[in-house]
Amino acid sequence: MRVLLFANTDWFLWNFKLPLARALRAAGHEVILLSPAGEFGARLRNEGFDWRAFALSRSGIHPLEEARAMRRLLALYREVRPDLVHHFTIKCVLYGSWAARRANVARVVNSITGLGFALLGTSLKARLIRPVVVGFYRRSLIGTQVIFQNHDNRDTLAAFGALTHASVHVIPGDGVDVEAFCPPQPRVAGANVLMMGRLLWSKGVGVFVEAARIVRAARPNARFLLAGAPDSGNPESVPDAVLEQWRAEGVVEFLGHRSDVRELQQQADIAVLASTQGEGMPRALLEAAACGRPMVATDVPGSRELVEDGVNGLLVPAGDAKALAQAVLALLEAPERACAMGAAARRKVLAELSDDRIIARTLDVYFPLAGGAGAGGA
Repeated sequence: MRVLLFANTDWFLWNFKLPLARALRAAGHEVILLSPAGEFGARLRNEGFDWRAFALSRSGIHPLEEARAMRRLLALYREVRPDLVHHFTIKCVLYGSWAARRANVARVVNSITGLGFALLGTSLKARLIRPVVVGFYRRSLIGTQVIFQNHDNRDTLAAFGALTHASVHVIPGDGVDVEAFCPPQPRVAGANVLMMGRLLWSKGVGVFVEAARIVRAARPNARFLLAGAPDSGNPESVPDAVLEQWRAEGVVEFLGHRSDVRELQQQADIAVLASTQGEGMPRALLEAAACGRPMVATDVPGSRELVEDGVNGLLVPAGDAKALAQAVLALLEAPERACAMGAAARRKVLAELSDDRIIARTLDVYFPLAGGAGAGGA
């Protein structure tokens, strides 16, 4: 069987979908990976995959340019003739479903990994384009398999009437390599508070900075580390001028984009995600949990499905820097409690969220009558 995976960046395919692509190939399927060009395309090809570049603007809304992109995608689907396509991220879902229907693709799977700016944003631009996006969803998802990463996102889109004629599944996250992401060797507990994510207002970067001010006033030895880069293609990106002010203030250490994610997670004492709009299933927290780190997160979609308040971490109201600071202080001042929460976080990942478990559930969506992972190539 020829399977095509389509995402809006090659970074997404490399970081999140490589284990799935490998599993498909191991089962005998031909795998084609499609995304806009970037530095990870060559790595995917070096892995032996047929990766193809497809130009697609992540944030563009110019009608003529978007129509051209849709026509180019239709031509590609007709050329490749996949038996199954799996789309990730909003534009790929909307445009890919349209193209797959017209190219008579037999099976279409759409992953809704978060509802994004168009459905969750509060700006004028978000409100203006929301009816258009909802209309696209209603038409695009007809007759497809739709995978959500949390129940909140599923219920929100269902309330818009977009899932009436779709088959719906909830699979929590992309999975994590539990052998690579594992607890570190025993070390002396410190006060390293780590948040990882793009530097967006909606990720709660401003809330994290304010919480750092509060915590460090009480615990000057606490280190607040923020790993991530700005995202110029996202209207929620924090302006450079603001970032410079924060860097000069010095309450948070800005690490920029990092490739040593596992090492950072293992060196952290507390993992934080202060997102204000919600996530699909937050990768940063998932990897932290696999490494046995206690978590502090906002009580928003995605995060609340991973973080069990008082069990493997603490949940706080979104946008509340004082509550976030108090939760961090509570764990810093009770290292034994934090250690127990970290162990519980690791157990949850092993039981429910490992790569193997998530891939098996995904393959059950792909090949429901053939037994998921046991389905051989056609």
